[in-house]
Amino acid sequence: MGGKTTITVGSDGVAIITIINPPVNSLSFDVLNSLKESFDQAIQRDDVKAIVVTGAKGKFSGGFDINAFGGLQQGKAMTTGLTSKPGYVSIDILSDTVEAARKPSVAAIDGLALGGGLEVAMACHARIATSTAQLGLPELQLGIIPGFGGTQRLPRLVGLSKALEMILTSKPVRGEEAHNLGLVDAIIPGDELVDTARQWALDILARRKPWVSSLYRTDKIEPLGDAREILNFARAQARRQAPNLQHPQVCIDVIEAGIVSGPRAGLMKEYEAFQVLLKSDTSKSLIHVFFSQRGTTKVPGVTDLGLKPRQIKKVAILGGGLMGSGIATALILNGYQVILKEVNQKFLDAGLDRVKANLKSSVKKGKLTQEKFEKTISSLKGALGYESFKDVDMVIEAVIENVSLKQQIFSDLEKYCSPNCILASNTSTIDLNLIGEKTKSHDRIIGAHFFSPAHVMPLLEIVRTSKTSPQTVVDLLDVGKKIRKTPVVVGNCTGFAVNRMFFPYTQAALLLVERGADIYKIDRAITKFGMPMGPFRLCDLVGFGVAVATGSQFVLNFPERTYKSMLIPLMQEDKRAGEMTRKGFYVYNDKRKASPDPEIKKYIDKAREISGISVDPKLGKLSDKDIIEMVFFPVVNEACRVYAEGIAVKAADLDIAGVMGMGFPPYRGGIMFWGDLIGSKYIHGKLSEWSKMYGGFFEPCDYLAQRAALGAPLSAPLDQSKSRL
Repeated sequence: MGGKTTITVGSDGVAIITIINPPVNSLSFDVLNSLKESFDQAIQRDDVKAIVVTGAKGKFSGGFDINAFGGLQQGKAMTTGLTSKPGYVSIDILSDTVEAARKPSVAAIDGLALGGGLEVAMACHARIATSTAQLGLPELQLGIIPGFGGTQRLPRLVGLSKALEMILTSKPVRGEEAHNLGLVDAIIPGDELVDTARQWALDILARRKPWVSSLYRTDKIEPLGDAREILNFARAQARRQAPNLQHPQVCIDVIEAGIVSGPRAGLMKEYEAFQVLLKSDTSKSLIHVFFSQRGTTKVPGVTDLGLKPRQIKKVAILGGGLMGSGIATALILNGYQVILKEVNQKFLDAGLDRVKANLKSSVKKGKLTQEKFEKTISSLKGALGYESFKDVDMVIEAVIENVSLKQQIFSDLEKYCSPNCILASNTSTIDLNLIGEKTKSHDRIIGAHFFSPAHVMPLLEIVRTSKTSPQTVVDLLDVGKKIRKTPVVVGNCTGFAVNRMFFPYTQAALLLVERGADIYKIDRAITKFGMPMGPFRLCDLVGFGVAVATGSQFVLNFPERTYKSMLIPLMQEDKRAGEMTRKGFYVYNDKRKASPDPEIKKYIDKAREISGISVDPKLGKLSDKDIIEMVFFPVVNEACRVYAEGIAVKAADLDIAGVMGMGFPPYRGGIMFWGDLIGSKYIHGKLSEWSKMYGGFFEPCDYLAQRAALGAPLSAPLDQSKSRL
């Protein structure tokens, strides 16, 4: 696992113990073992009077090494590589070695002190930090709780309410705030940090400064009755915000155990709870998402060729609608010069105003200063023609989903832009080869599919054809990183990865409704599962026009497995088009609050009549579990097709695409990971059963059938020779 600590003793008798494990000095088992050995040595040596703990190269420690979690989740105890004693790190190393030492220790914190890093610092007798240091316990983001005493020490240093807030939200605090809270004892400039810590440690020894064991402080903990009230309030809030998650509740129980039964009992309860949570599906899912998100930028045959991204400074965007203006906002916020082109002055003014409104919203929320607003908006220019395109480095086309219009645009771009300019389309479903059919520049045509609202949603789907050059992909990956998106590189097909995987999502819901299921019950079940909204509320949000346009692409390309419903076209005939017309599957008031609409029944009846479908009484009585399976198993099935066709390099990329593009709950790990938690055999069996009852829409694909026959995971690596990448 690597990493170590070093110990050097100065003439003043202060031992400096330095954590070294690049890039963030994470606490691997080797580092923890070495930390204990260095402390034991410092305590035993007669020439050492006091101890300072710090991290190499301006970073204290980014926390426990997450790479070690894989082994721990496979059943090795937290003690792996250390000892067989329970709670060894939190009790033996931090409590009985660091905190109970007869020589004082001071943590000198610069850069990061997160998770286990902060827990090491809290076991020292004092902490001093730079103003830019970040201190926090973000473990709940990984489905676990702090495991090295953090649940016990943080409340005793900053008070119960603030500790609960910091742990439950996983938000770190900066040095100044940490000082105000009492988490650190002083703020010191970086170049004076270690020398000040040395003196501080000697002052503790001479009793000029307090010698404090954080674990046994009680001055910041409220009386038991008040403490219980605070804990119960936190429980209710956590239940409301994360009804499907157990670990926030477990964390609150562990904090309470320490207050009621004392800190040593709290440490043991923390250790036991940590072990259980680490093996939970939630933790496995969140840790999978953590690593998968960081792995999306590694694309075999592209990012391993040694290519350096070219410098992109100026970007032109065609279309100032919601998508175009959102993309422009994301680019100018991150230092790019942008030209926004529209077909007439009225549309151009509306597009520029949308970008201004996006920025003003950030000013209002305190995310952007007025000065930064002025500087940012000055990077945006409007245009009605192509004359100013001659020196742009990249063009992103974001016009309506119309094939001939897009073909004409790309043909024009080839004439007006430089031969090195990247030609990108924000199309969400149309095959890029079709878009570029009338051009010669196939090596620089690429998909840059943003999700709405583009300046907010974190995913950027980068779509390459068989002719797109690796250099173009590398360039767009770099832009994605600079505008703070998670890029996923996928192959070219109708709908690419996200929309292709999720087209059965709405279609399955429509199939169920036309056969007797309740619209609002389906949406409630899907929302309860953890999606931001159900399929019908989502249709209303994007608008029926978009739903029909994208749906028609799937009808055209996948006729054998597309469910053709008349429900939306019938509603469109009556001028119902979703939220924008205040009537869709729901009705909307002035504040855009959605309410069920009893009138929907007549459209459903009419759709059934046209399609000649009879109601299946069983579907009217579906449980939430049945609804989840009947809506999401077809999505898993399509994701398997996308993977088997080589549209994605790794199954994990599809997981990230679903989580970040569609809001699939991260604590379920992504669509393929969730499918594996359930099992390929079970999913295949259910789909086979439904396909006999309701037709080809549910037919399991060959890849799923093969995996089920073998009892193999859906996300196992593929033969890469099949990949479209």
